[in-house]
Amino acid sequence: MEVTITSENFESLKNGAQPLVVDFWATWCGPCRMVAPIIAELAEAYDGKITVGKCDVEDNEDLAQEFGIRNIPTILFFKGGQVVDKIVGAQSKAKLEEKFQTLL
Repeated sequence: MEVTITSENFESLKNGAQPLVVDFWATWCGPCRMVAPIIAELAEAYDGKITVGKCDVEDNEDLAQEFGIRNIPTILFFKGGQVVDKIVGAQSKAKLEEKFQTLL
C-alpha cells in the first residue's frame, strides 16, 4: 500500500522501522504516470517490509528542494533515515525491483 508523503509525515516515515521508498512526482508528468503502476505493484509486493510513498513536488516544494529534486520522477531510497540510493527518470520494473531488494 502506498502512502502520501507530506512535509508533516515525512520525518516520522523516514525514521520509521522499515526502509522507505519515496516517488517524487507531479500530476502533469508523463514519465511519472508511466512509473506509477509499477510503484503501486511493488508497494503491494513489499507491504510490511518497505514503506512506499508518493510525494507530489508541487504540494511539497520544501521536500523537493531539501533533496535537490530537479527532474521527475525521482525515486529516493531511505534506510536508517538516510538516502542510500536514487533513481531519476522512468525505469523498468526489473530495475526498480532490484533497488527494492537492496533495501531488505
